Amino acid sequence: MSSLDKMWASFIAIGLMVLASFLITFARTRTKGAVRIVLSAVAFVMFIPIMLYMLISMF
Repeated sequence: MSSLDKMWASFIAIGLMVLASFLITFARTRTKGAVRIVLSAVAFVMFIPIMLYMLISMF
């Protein structure tokens, strides 16, 4: 994998991490009940591709 591909993989991981952080913050401050649980679960599931992109960018 070229250095440019690693750079893009790290940018994608950073962007997804920011999106997941905003999603968790929104879920905890603005929502209640089932919507809060669903948004938190979506943010948690987003960490799987974040971890994959992070590992790709490291190696």
